[in-house]
Amino acid sequence: MPAVQYTVWPDDLHGHRFTVKLVIENPDPAGQIIAMPTWIPGSYLIRDFSKHIETITAFTSVKKTESRKLILLERLDNDRWRLPKNIGSCEIITTVYAFDQSVRTAYLDQNRGFFNPTSLCLGVQGQAHRPCSLAIAPPADQALLQWDVQCTLTPVKTDSNGFGFYLAKNYDDLIDHPIALGHFDVIEWEVFGTNHAMVIQGLSSEQSELLDKKRLATDLRAICAETIRLFEPHKPKTPFSRYLFIVNAALEGYGGLEHRSSTVLLCKRDQLPYLDHDPKKPKKSYEEFLGLCSHEYIHAWLVKRIEAKAFQPYDLSQRNHTRLLWLFEGFTSYYDDLQLVRSKCITEKRYLELLTNTWNGVLRSPGRLKQSVANSSFDAWTKYYQMDENTPNAVVSYYAKGSLIALGLDLLMRHHSKGQYSLDDVMRSLWKEHGKKGVGVNQYALDITITSVMGASFNKTWHAFKKNYIEGTLDLPLQLWLPQIAGIAVAQKQSGFVEELKLALGIRYTESGGWLKLSHVLDGGLAQQAGLAPNDLLSSINSQRVTGQRLDQVLASLQKAKHLTIQYFRQDQGYQASVPLKLIAPPQYELRTSNPS
Repeated sequence: MPAVQYTVWPDDLHGHRFTVKLVIENPDPAGQIIAMPTWIPGSYLIRDFSKHIETITAFTSVKKTESRKLILLERLDNDRWRLPKNIGSCEIITTVYAFDQSVRTAYLDQNRGFFNPTSLCLGVQGQAHRPCSLAIAPPADQALLQWDVQCTLTPVKTDSNGFGFYLAKNYDDLIDHPIALGHFDVIEWEVFGTNHAMVIQGLSSEQSELLDKKRLATDLRAICAETIRLFEPHKPKTPFSRYLFIVNAALEGYGGLEHRSSTVLLCKRDQLPYLDHDPKKPKKSYEEFLGLCSHEYIHAWLVKRIEAKAFQPYDLSQRNHTRLLWLFEGFTSYYDDLQLVRSKCITEKRYLELLTNTWNGVLRSPGRLKQSVANSSFDAWTKYYQMDENTPNAVVSYYAKGSLIALGLDLLMRHHSKGQYSLDDVMRSLWKEHGKKGVGVNQYALDITITSVMGASFNKTWHAFKKNYIEGTLDLPLQLWLPQIAGIAVAQKQSGFVEELKLALGIRYTESGGWLKLSHVLDGGLAQQAGLAPNDLLSSINSQRVTGQRLDQVLASLQKAKHLTIQYFRQDQGYQASVPLKLIAPPQYELRTSNPS
């Protein structure tokens, strides 16, 4: 057995608690330190997973000739404990609360179990490089429940349901394997000799029967094949022996988290395809789900293997900063939808709709003029992952603008090389020189890669591009590049008066008890000029009562108005403000192919 051994019991289903035992055969004689991670790779926020530990107890390991003895643990800080000196083999037992539906932590009830090892498994300081084992025990009512285990850890000795012993190369390998327990709808397919599977939890028996597994397998096979060919066009093969999509289909929620040979996805149940749906009229929500699958699958190359130098290795005790998330997340966001159209899972028209939505969304965010995507990447821990009412005014999304940067760079490369080279070649070079070799990507790596692909003649164009759009805050002139280089027609969106006035108002809102409650007030908008602020409750505009249902009707009646007079409440006190009605808003665009077929 390895010197570090973990055992996980899902033993309190109704109380949502896992019990975890950590055995350390050779603890540091100077006083072994153990620590719970503070964050999980791929999600850039300090989450303090130790807050879910309810009890922690340490004992000397049981020997045939000895009785187990309690060991006193010294608490060093929120996340670390120290064992006494010279104690020999020992075990630490924790009880961990797990009731988070997200892809980042852990969950347990009578219907299913799920955990990322970062949420349950204490790290052993100084021994993280050593092999470790994970034993997954079945629930007490396994004879009745008949749960299965789904993960991509290397099995050593398991039963027919997957419970038993698994082996990890080291602690980093262990925490990169999320584990799901319960019953699953299983879809399997093969791509270029590699087995792939999607396992889905959360569906009713009726939904399981109607789930269109054949369509899922067909679409996902095509998407995976396109991604493999992106990185390995000549001899397509994967860098993993098996890949697993772990899906929690829930009432609400959406998101994913990447791992080296798997991903965890959260989606709404109605985003999945069912046999009673018309396959010729795909739901946009299903296309969105396929985009999520595509995004996380690309990450198996770009992020998990083409990796930021700043993350080699991960330091899970504190924030790890990089200025390159616009590359890792932004370029992935560019390719996720592009792979859908390349694999014919969506039409070219639908792809242009998705691209338009991204572009217009960036243009509607005043923060794009204040923060560069490089700074947004560095500040992800405190800004992008901790959004508040001012986020649209102060922050640019390194996902969204990063995807536009990838598009712009792709267009310029194709134009400069007369179609000989594209961003695909950059991705392949990054894979060859960094991903395959395990060489981290630093701030200069993309400069070197682009020069190696395009030659020195492109350097001036690239460095100006980088200065203006990556380190700077200029808008990419896609309205010029798309028609000139890609033959895609661009026109300013012709919106009606109501839509234009909504943009000019610059508000985002929710409905609360019959009121419109402002969640965001955008810089430069009429609402901000009038003095409105987040959390204000709109009462009326030009003496007309405003509700969610009536807003469009009220705005439509203002076409001849010269001023807006807005009544609102703040902290239960009423106010009135007036502002000239001017339809000034950021440009919005529409895209279409110049020569539709």
